[in-house]
Amino acid sequence: MASISIGKAWEESVAFVARESTLLLPVALLFVALPGLILQEMVPPELTQWMLTQTKTTLPPVGPSFWAALFITVVVIWFGSLTLFALALRPGISVGEALRLSIARLPVLLGTALLLIGLFSAVVLVGAILVAILTLVSPAVAAFLVGVLTLAFGVALIFASVRLVLLNPVVIDGTLGVRDSIRHAWALTRGHVWRLLAFLLLLTIVSAIVSTAAQTVIGALAGLVAGPDAARLTGSIAGALVSTVVQLYMLVMIARLYRQAEA
Repeated sequence: MASISIGKAWEESVAFVARESTLLLPVALLFVALPGLILQEMVPPELTQWMLTQTKTTLPPVGPSFWAALFITVVVIWFGSLTLFALALRPGISVGEALRLSIARLPVLLGTALLLIGLFSAVVLVGAILVAILTLVSPAVAAFLVGVLTLAFGVALIFASVRLVLLNPVVIDGTLGVRDSIRHAWALTRGHVWRLLAFLLLLTIVSAIVSTAAQTVIGALAGLVAGPDAARLTGSIAGALVSTVVQLYMLVMIARLYRQAEA
């Protein structure tokens, strides 16, 4: 098991982004920031209200076009992340070469996602069947079990996310298939769960704080000049740009941690 250093990864990432920003930023803006911003503008108002209040137990009716757009956006962002990982892991590679490599390896990443979603869906289905059976016997026990299973599923999801945080670099840097990529990414993070969890939590909190601050401040300034509609749009753009920059550093750091773990 190789040792990893978050501090070393951060120093290398800062130097790399400063040196290669002209290659990295256009890719990040085009394939990460722009798709997310377009999707944000496509979210139906009733869905936005539900996410803010969650007063209803079920989702409001949303047309299939939104779910299709959501799927396309996720695929485009994954493609962009693979391209950024290719640029970070292979010094000297051109953007065109990174894009072609990402296109070639994107089916493997999609396959890993489908496999993992299938596994978690199977676990949820088994839990739902068990709860349904217990409900017939004892509703109180079933309700308690729902709480326990929900907590366990959340913990398992976080644990799996941390153990597979190096999956994208594994996919883009090698020639492994779907299952072997998952196994290799899982093996690389063995013994580093707590350190990687702290790293991911810290960057997630920082991203949320700075993007919200940028959205609020820039939106407020735009609102003073051009009104509420301009405030909302300008704030969304500012938040997306700042969030993308933070994500760029995070992706480069993950690439550096992957190199350390591979050693």
